Amino acid sequence: MKRALASALAAASIIASAPLFAQQANSQPSAVQAGDYALDSAHTLVRFTVDHFGISEFFGTFPGATGTLSIDPTDIASAKLDVSVPVETVSTTNATLDEELVGEEWFDAEKFPTMRFVSTKVVKTGERTADVTGNLTLHGVTRPVTLKATFKAAAVNPMNKIYTIGFNAKGVIKRTDFGVSKYAPLVSDETTIAITAAFEKQAD
Repeated sequence: MKRALASALAAASIIASAPLFAQQANSQPSAVQAGDYALDSAHTLVRFTVDHFGISEFFGTFPGATGTLSIDPTDIASAKLDVSVPVETVSTTNATLDEELVGEEWFDAEKFPTMRFVSTKVVKTGERTADVTGNLTLHGVTRPVTLKATFKAAAVNPMNKIYTIGFNAKGVIKRTDFGVSKYAPLVSDETTIAITAAFEKQAD
């Protein structure tokens, strides 16, 4: 009983503090601390969406991304991004399909265990937006891809006390360009990529 009461009080304390945490987040890009950042893998997710036989949209996720970001809010064009994603982590909530997707006819995770995006150009398009162009390597093929990125906010994470910045990004690729052609075009060639990412500032 005491343990349950303690847990309830702790949860209530976190909930009560939530508005304070939210107020600490700053959505102004100019306030971002310049420097080097490491991707917060636990709070970053890559999602892909395809059209399934023209009947419905179907999506999956790739958790476990790692990477780095170098950024200066006064010189966005100089930003550098390098992110890698383990292919074997693909999840669609369907275990049978997940096993199929990591196989030779799809992503072939054993031969090509990682997909990687390395930025080559960053162009500011709005107060909080930018086009991030880079080389995407997937299934052993490297091609240029442009992601439309939006800055969400920055704050000191109240849990680990690390200064963290967050972004959302979206782009479209043709999977057959990367040699992933199974069932195309019944399962659409055009694939939408949506990313939510958090980056933690590294010590100077």
